[in-house]
Amino acid sequence: MIEFKRLCPEHREQYLQLLSQDEERGCEYAFANINIWGRQRCAFLHDRIILFSQYDRVSLYPFPIGSGDLKAALDAIIADAAKRGIPCRIASMTQAECQAVETLYPGKFQFHTDRDHYDYVYAISDLSQLAGKRYQSKRNFANRFAAAHPDCQVLPIDDTTQPAVQSMLEQWFADREKIDPDGDFLLEKVALNRAFAHREDLGLEGLAVLVDGQCVAMTMGSPLTQNTFDIHFEKALDGYDGAYAFINRSFARYLQEKYPNLEFLNREDDMGISGLRKAKMSYHPHHLVEKHWARLWEDEHDD
Repeated sequence: MIEFKRLCPEHREQYLQLLSQDEERGCEYAFANINIWGRQRCAFLHDRIILFSQYDRVSLYPFPIGSGDLKAALDAIIADAAKRGIPCRIASMTQAECQAVETLYPGKFQFHTDRDHYDYVYAISDLSQLAGKRYQSKRNFANRFAAAHPDCQVLPIDDTTQPAVQSMLEQWFADREKIDPDGDFLLEKVALNRAFAHREDLGLEGLAVLVDGQCVAMTMGSPLTQNTFDIHFEKALDGYDGAYAFINRSFARYLQEKYPNLEFLNREDDMGISGLRKAKMSYHPHHLVEKHWARLWEDEHDD
């Protein structure tokens, strides 16, 4: 059985070094996401990163990353699942990786497309400028907020601004729970609490928008790959027209200035929520990160 351990801040550079060997990865591989969502563990094995994720009562193995021996890594995953008595699910795969698995294990796996977890990736220049006709409505929303609140402050999230941001989030969740009393917001609350508790160690950066000293919008993310920054959270209080478009554009500009070589913003998936999918498409993604998953045929009837 693989000895999986929680990723610690001291593993961050080693992890990012192996992650950088891949051209593009989905948001689930972000160092911060591995630490703040669900129960996730990691092993450095065969010059690859092997992950074991337990999220929403489902256990799976994201495709092992790095340039080491893929067959050895996959053999280790298959053996680990068998010893744990769980189905062998390998997730977050590209089409090329599906083909690689099929080549190594012909006829052994069944493959599935995971459209609900495709990531939406945007050119940072598009979101920082909101130029042209296709962004006219987004630009109007952002400008409307700026005109209504000319004295608003846009500040980095740090030890000084974090309390105001957390207070704003408490109100945001309270508002949502009134609208949707049966909604399950616990996982996101836990993730945010972990993010704030370990903000610097996880490499998280964000912005807060303050109006008359009160935080009304926030966003936070972390580097994913050398040219892509991952947006983990974005919230705005009701009653502030255009706040989402404003914080979105402000953060893109902030990151573009701070990291001149940054090309893309990954705004993560839509979880199959139709309204969220429509909203993400309305920002005209540069491309989507496709994801597929595989399961051993012999596990077909196991749960």
